[in-house]
Amino acid sequence: MSVKQDWLDLTVEETLEPDLPVCDPHHHLWDYHYKSESHRYLLDEILSDLNSGHNVRSTVFVECFAMHKTDGPPEMRSVGETEFVNGIAAMSASGKYGDVRVAAGIVGAADLTLGAAVGDVLDAHIAAGGGRFRGIRQPASWDASDQVPNSHFNPMRHLYLDTQFREGFAALAPRNLSFEGWCYPHQLVELTDLARAFPETTIILNHFGGPLGIGPYAGKRDEGLPAWRQAISELATCPNVVAKLGGINMKINGFGWHEQPKPPSSKALMEATRPWYEHAIEQFGVEHCMFESNFPVDKTSCSYNILWNSFKRLAKEYSAADKASLFHDTASRVYRLSPT
Repeated sequence: MSVKQDWLDLTVEETLEPDLPVCDPHHHLWDYHYKSESHRYLLDEILSDLNSGHNVRSTVFVECFAMHKTDGPPEMRSVGETEFVNGIAAMSASGKYGDVRVAAGIVGAADLTLGAAVGDVLDAHIAAGGGRFRGIRQPASWDASDQVPNSHFNPMRHLYLDTQFREGFAALAPRNLSFEGWCYPHQLVELTDLARAFPETTIILNHFGGPLGIGPYAGKRDEGLPAWRQAISELATCPNVVAKLGGINMKINGFGWHEQPKPPSSKALMEATRPWYEHAIEQFGVEHCMFESNFPVDKTSCSYNILWNSFKRLAKEYSAADKASLFHDTASRVYRLSPT
């Protein structure tokens, strides 16, 4: 993922409501090389974004295949990511880098298709997380078109309906671990089925279920809105499901911000994406919704300051209590973070 900072700097705004407390419940950390390019997003890089104007008090890291081990049992290698992130979280918790607590919560990766045997992997994550480990993400994002990328897990079709996957999923609730559901719109019905089968497990929907705007869906994103709305309304009837609001400024979403001469303003960003935000909030309610950055992935389209300004424009007429839920309190409660 290549980010051009000089391009992002072409759109600069004053921070809206700079005192409003924010918990960012979805970001990544990584350091890798690909096609002779270095892709680095570690403590210095995220702090630069977090300190760009908004009152971010804490964050939650979500797995991104970073720093998996290269030796040991294959099923245990993802624990290396939790070890890596917990080290950064410990640095942040020292207070030497400011008041924000980076990765106060950690969501890792484990292959639930291991069935009951995944319990040992989950326990290893919990031990490595230093009291910060909160749950698992195993994406099911799959599409029949070879023009639409499947998730980095390369999932089987209908993963969330798989018997072996569900046997592993059953190991989450006894350990008080949540599950991040990342899928495409046509798979939301499968996530709903999963939520109903395991009502005791908290499930967090990532990125609105990934509205698509590339490949066979190019130019047809709005045509898919009615079906998406119906699927979201059905998912929202599950009391154990919480929705993350964000993560739709990726290339797969098809808005094409990265191809424009300059990044969008927060108003343009808000106007283009508001149908998804407004319907999700209407269906789930503010106590089951939380704004997310999905940085640095969404950084391909806009800066951190612009993104959170767009959220604040969307919530401009909301009550103080509703804003508190959307920007901080829901995330802090769901991920069981210490008061900040």
